[in-house]
Amino acid sequence: MPQDAAGTPASQIRLVLADVDGTLVTKDKILTPRAIRAVERLRERGILFTITSGRPPKGMKMVIDPLKISEPIAGFNGGMMVRPDFTVIEARTLPADTARKVIGIIRDHGADPWVYNGNDWIVSKLDAPHVAREQWTVKFPPVVGNVEEKLDQVVKVTGVSDDLAMMKRLEHDLQQALGDTASAALSQPYYVDVTNRDANKGGVVMALERLLGIPASQMVTLGDQPNDVLMFRKSGMSIAMGQASPEVQKQATHVSTSCEEEGFANGIEKFVLGDA
Repeated sequence: MPQDAAGTPASQIRLVLADVDGTLVTKDKILTPRAIRAVERLRERGILFTITSGRPPKGMKMVIDPLKISEPIAGFNGGMMVRPDFTVIEARTLPADTARKVIGIIRDHGADPWVYNGNDWIVSKLDAPHVAREQWTVKFPPVVGNVEEKLDQVVKVTGVSDDLAMMKRLEHDLQQALGDTASAALSQPYYVDVTNRDANKGGVVMALERLLGIPASQMVTLGDQPNDVLMFRKSGMSIAMGQASPEVQKQATHVSTSCEEEGFANGIEKFVLGDA
């Protein structure tokens, strides 16, 4: 019977929590039939399934519906916990002065700031890098305007750039500037997400433990980015995708194939369901 590094038997797993982009779906945002079947098989074993993402909650509808998710879902890396009908269970926001400080640091590094204020995704320019791609991914358009105009209900600020070296510096500098007042982490090589200090993927594990009464030690988490490491550390078993960096892979109990090679389904089948 498969076990994690700490010796927790897979038979004791009661909940699987998966990152979405680069984990549950492919780089082209495809949810494969095999991934859907893996989730169905979890339910047949009595194992619950849900998701967490830096996306806004309604940006996950394209996977919520086909997977028939009924458990709480964590958007904005845990900044907002919602039911599958998007009814808000709880939200953790950034203070307005913190959001303004973050926007300034992002601009000082030459990246583009996006602000998620309540249900609004606000950008400065429609033709800015990754805006069109993100709109295609989440299936709703941004609001174009002054990103600093509405900072009363900010759940996430994202810095965007294709300069990977600069983005790593931005992540580091945000973490240094914010200390323990907020959470800053790369969610993609081109996105740094800043959320409430309690709104991170490790916090998602603890929120699900509280909401569902399932110990974190009986959860499996799957992901591929540095911001997934916090949930790896909290859960009883963790599975990194094959394309994850060596640093991320080292933090996981197991490593699967890449998201382009059915990494989610392979990880579930081998390490949770116990397929040979």
